[in-house]
Amino acid sequence: MGEAKRRKKLGIPPREKPIDLPKLDKESIKKKVRSTLYKYPIIPFIFYGAAILVLIGGVLYVIKFYKFI
Repeated sequence: MGEAKRRKKLGIPPREKPIDLPKLDKESIKKKVRSTLYKYPIIPFIFYGAAILVLIGGVLYVIKFYKFI
């Protein structure tokens, strides 16, 4: 009889397994991001431009929505 079946038969809760979370290496992530930004310096401009367009679109949508009410 396996341990899980024996525990179930005895009414004991399942054995808790320790959870091992993967360790993040922040320094290597920083280096990869920086190297990508140095390689493609246009990325921040594209990101901020897209964010501004989404913000303007949202404002126009709200204005249009409340105009009809």
